[in-house]
Amino acid sequence: MSSGAPKESKNMSQLLPLELIDKCIGEKIWIVMKGDKELTGTLRGFDAYVNMVLDDVTEYDFAPEGKKVTKLDSILLNGNNVSIMIPGGKPDEK
Repeated sequence: MSSGAPKESKNMSQLLPLELIDKCIGEKIWIVMKGDKELTGTLRGFDAYVNMVLDDVTEYDFAPEGKKVTKLDSILLNGNNVSIMIPGGKPDEK
């Protein structure tokens, strides 16, 4: 006997946010931060709070004085400050 509640069916084309991030491990990713910073690097890992470990990082700081570019070997990025993540790296790096 049915309870009248609709059954949930998982659409196989549906992808949850953390599943998308998981597919990006080992790949280049472009991250737009809150404020005036953007980063590109290779995603090595993340947690449920979207804190991320990135290797081969390039940080772009857009200040009124101009753009500052910093290269870093590895960073631990706090997920609270992430606005947008784009798989594949920054377009002008290809």
